[in-house]
Amino acid sequence: MGCTAAPDRNSAVSGLSVVVAGGGTAGHIEPALAVADALRALDPSIRVTALGTSKGLDSTLIPARGYPLELIPPVPMPRKPNKDLLRLPGRVRDAYRQTRQVLESVDADVVIGFGGYVSLPAYLAASWPLRKKKRIPVVVHEANAKGGLANKVGARRAARVLAAVADSGIHAKGLKDAEIIGIPVRSSITSLDRAALRAEARKHFGLPADGPVLLVFGGSQGARSLNNATSGAAQAFIDAGISVLHAHGPKNTLELPDGVADGKGAKYVAVPYLNRMDLAYSAADAVVCRSGAMTVAEVSAVGLPATYVPLPIGNGEQELNAIPVVSAGGGAIVKDADLSAQYLIDNVIPLMHDAGRLSGMGRAAADAGHRDAATSVARIVMEVARK
Repeated sequence: MGCTAAPDRNSAVSGLSVVVAGGGTAGHIEPALAVADALRALDPSIRVTALGTSKGLDSTLIPARGYPLELIPPVPMPRKPNKDLLRLPGRVRDAYRQTRQVLESVDADVVIGFGGYVSLPAYLAASWPLRKKKRIPVVVHEANAKGGLANKVGARRAARVLAAVADSGIHAKGLKDAEIIGIPVRSSITSLDRAALRAEARKHFGLPADGPVLLVFGGSQGARSLNNATSGAAQAFIDAGISVLHAHGPKNTLELPDGVADGKGAKYVAVPYLNRMDLAYSAADAVVCRSGAMTVAEVSAVGLPATYVPLPIGNGEQELNAIPVVSAGGGAIVKDADLSAQYLIDNVIPLMHDAGRLSGMGRAAADAGHRDAATSVARIVMEVARK
């Protein structure tokens, strides 16, 4: 067990102790931290400790937001029978023991999990204590349209089970579905005034002050299909007077076709990673992106029309994530195999020049979101802890 910052043991008597478990990917970490922020806003005496692993973005994102991070062994859930499945019991046992030590050391009053590598040991350590020690109540939140195994296990003995959308397959014992509450999104996104930040945002990225801007990103690591299609249409966007802000991923490089040059007041700005998503959203008029649960939640919360390109692996949850927003009129879905430079030229360029359609889609996207989800989840966590 390791930690990047030790919790304040002297404050143990001054407020509730909440442990959030959502490490691994930004899609699990961000909702956990959004709820942590909401808890502190509701009651500054609450002590929040985050569980994470040495893998993934935990050690980068969590301490930067000011929360103690306790590291435990990751427990990835194999998707099919293999050697990893045989190693699973031992991994669960080791992670369970270390997680239970963390829960006892911070005197946890409640655990809230968001799925991912750290949630399963958190649920087990809280709900199945050894030697007649205190059982700690659990709250489960499922962000994806199709729930994962860790949350299904946690839901069996959870005090409350929450979900972003209906029919995720995650529900408390005796109920047919979870409580539908949306995805917790940080307040810096839900309260974002894109119009007020537009000039600053465009200056920050070196984009023209006027004219339409398309934001393209494929998650924290980028996406090759999005990179290839968008760069292939680069000159067409510039010739149409449309600027592009393209985050291609820190491990990827982006090669534009020979001869591509800025023109007609438009620029193609490529960056490895977007550290200021608030400014990226404020600079943009529309988005082309993947449809991870957190991405859909944020893009909807800020009211941006989107072309969603679901990741073509897994159990199809990315497409399911986008369907509610698209059904409401806030975006479109294109399969990864169908995405091409020509698709963007035929579909996205006309959209970028249709101000009325962009505005209507933006309103529909915002209406489909749940801006107050983080505060709602935080209130439930406090209620469960105090019982």
